[in-house]
Parts: sequence; C-alpha cells; structure tokens
Amino acid sequence: MAMPIQTSRAGGGVASAASDAPGTSYRAALTLLASLFFMWGFITVINGTLLPHLRSVFELSYTQTTLIESVWFIAYFFASIPSAKLIERIGYQRSMVVGLGMMAAGALIMVPAARMPSYEVTLFALFVIASGITLLQVAANPYVAVVGSPETASSRLNLVQAFNSAGATLAPLFGGYLILGRTTSGTAAAGAAALTPAERLADAQSVVLPYLIVAGVLAVLAIVIARFPLPAMGAATQRSAKADRKGLSLWTHRNLVFGIPAIFIYLIAEIGVGNLFINFVSQPDIGNLTHQQASNYLFLLWGGMMIGRLVGAFVMQKVDAAKVLAVASIGAAIVMLVATFTTGHVAMWALISVGLFHSIMFPTIFTLGIKGLGPLTEEGSGLLIMAIAGGALVVVQGWLADAYGLQWSFLLTVACEAYILFYALVGSRVTDALPDARVA
Repeated sequence: MAMPIQTSRAGGGVASAASDAPGTSYRAALTLLASLFFMWGFITVINGTLLPHLRSVFELSYTQTTLIESVWFIAYFFASIPSAKLIERIGYQRSMVVGLGMMAAGALIMVPAARMPSYEVTLFALFVIASGITLLQVAANPYVAVVGSPETASSRLNLVQAFNSAGATLAPLFGGYLILGRTTSGTAAAGAAALTPAERLADAQSVVLPYLIVAGVLAVLAIVIARFPLPAMGAATQRSAKADRKGLSLWTHRNLVFGIPAIFIYLIAEIGVGNLFINFVSQPDIGNLTHQQASNYLFLLWGGMMIGRLVGAFVMQKVDAAKVLAVASIGAAIVMLVATFTTGHVAMWALISVGLFHSIMFPTIFTLGIKGLGPLTEEGSGLLIMAIAGGALVVVQGWLADAYGLQWSFLLTVACEAYILFYALVGSRVTDALPDARVA
C-alpha cells in the first residue's frame, strides 16, 4: 500500500516532501514524474541519431557537429536560474507544464528547420527544447531526492533515473527507424560518396514526422500533468524566508563545492561518448557499420545505463553511495582506455559497456551534492542543474577528434573519470551541515 508523503527532518538535512492533496500518494506522483524523466531522456538521446544525420546533410566537421550538442547544453547554463525563479513564482506543477510546452514548441520549430533546411534554425529549435528540459530538471530532481529518507535519496533518484535511461534506450531505435533508416546518408555504407543536393534536401526533411510525433506526445503529457493532483513540495525544497537563510553559505559545504564541477565534468564524458558513438562504431576498423546499424548498438549503450541504475538503486540501499560511485568511475576509465587503444569489436564493445558504469553517476553525484544543505537545498539544486551545461564542452572532444583522430579523443573521457573518482573518495564528504554553515 502506498504511503502518503510525510514532512520530517533528519539530522538537520533534507526533509521529505509533504502531501497536500488528500488521497494522493507519493508513489503515484513519482510514477507520473517518471514519465517526465523518460521523455527528456528520450529527446536528449534522439540527438545521438540526429547528429550523424545533420553532419551528412550540412557537410559538417566533427567540431561543427558537436557544436550542435554544445548549444543544447548551453541552454542549461542560461535557463537554470530563470527556471528556479519561475518555479518560485508559479509553483512546481505549473512550471512542469510550461517546460513541456516549451519542449513541444521546440519540436515544432524543427519542422520548418528541416523544410528550409537551416543549420541555424535547427540550433535554435534544439535550444528551445533544452530550455524546457532544464525547467523540468530543476523541478523534478530535488522533488525525487527529498521524498523519503535522506539515507536512500541516491537509491530513489537512481530508480527514477532508470526511466530516463529507458527513454534514452528506446530513442536510438526510434531515430534509427524514422530518421536514419529513411535517409540516403543513414543507409549508405561507410566511405560512400557525398550526397547530392537533392539527396541532402530529402534527408533533411526526414526529421519532420519524428518531431511531430514528439510534439504531440509532449502536449498530451502537459495536459495530464496540469490535471493531476500532484502533492505539494515539502518545506525543505521551498525557498526559505530570507531571515531564515541569512548568514548561511552554500560555499561552506564541500560536497556541493566539489559536486558542481563533478556534474559539469561528468556531462562532458557522457555526452561525448553518446554523440560520437555512431560515427565511432561505423568506422571500417571498428564496427564497419552503416549509421542505421550503428544506432542499434547505441540502443545497447543506453540500455546498459538503464540496467545499471536499476541495479544501483538496489545496491545503494545497503552500500555507501560514494563507494559505489568510486567503483563505477574506475570501471569507466578502464573500458574507455580499451576503446582508445584497441580496434575492431573489442573497442566497440568497450565503448558500449561504459554505459553500465556511467549509469549511476549523475543521480549519485546530485544526491551527494545536496546532502546536508537544509534550507539551502533549492539553491544548491539549481547550481547542480546549471552544471549540466558541462555537456556544452563536448565541442572540445569534437576539436580533438578533428585534430588527432576520433579514437584518441576518448582520452578526454578518461580524464573526466579521474575527477569523478576524486569526488567519490574525497570531495563528497559532507561538511557538518547547518551549524558550521553560518557566516560570521
């Protein structure tokens, strides 16, 4: 039987959320929120199939291709603080509806961008979609983290993030069938001749149907969220009165100070792998696949993340989250070194397996980062979500791929894993929460 959300504090840390809607359980709310995690995971990973498609349509370099993804993550930097202010003004539920509406609008903008076709309008459409996702992230991640015991926050967020990975897992199949599978570039053999102008125009317009479907689903979900009696957020995640927060400083919390760059750096690793995956495994000396065939293996990469989060949710009920994060970072570094220094199917499967190790990183870093913040939880959450902008620096990996080769660019990922290991072992240790957080 589902239990209602209770308001409580544990050790001066994060309180659980409170239910203000009679008869509504937090499990029902989390189930609905899981659909949001699913959709933004789905839409984010569609980019993994969209990027090689756009690279062929617009004849882009790796640097220009990864710039598309950089624009996506720049939205997190610019939209995070406005999102927090909007949530403060209109509330979490209405903000989620606005976020879904923005995502649907961005998906619709992809239609004229494809018909022109226009590289610049495509960038703008993706920026709008990402801004909507940012608003959802600022609202949903802290909600899930504070529902229930603080000790199991990492487990709980990993469980819901598994739905994010489920969306990410299905997206390559959707994109592979409706985008790459219906284009000349997507079905061409590796090393095929460049597209003619007529073929590029036809390929560009292949994204119209997929994004119309996405826009329709988002609109329906927005209506459902608007009508659902979502439990109100508890006091711990609402902005405290200025008098209550006076003299408190976020920067005395070591776990947050080191957690912000941990999220930033982790996103470079995750997005770099996901966005360059299809181009990497399509190479003759790696998998020798068409882009459509490669999208099926991208499905396995994100499927590994889904499985890893489900396993992590169970393991972290019994094992310290920081220890699990340390093991995952070591495993990720090892398989990325294998992908860098080997060829053929060994390199391909090494890159696929990194999804299993990356799976628990974001939700675990997030919950470790806000642990012990008390009334500063909302501000800390906003800064951690803003750090997702680190994905914008995937353009650095694109530059490395152009300058030194795609395979060598994965050494950047290895360096990212090293910082995650540092955070797990040292940076995530919680400073004594509220008493020591007061500034003289």
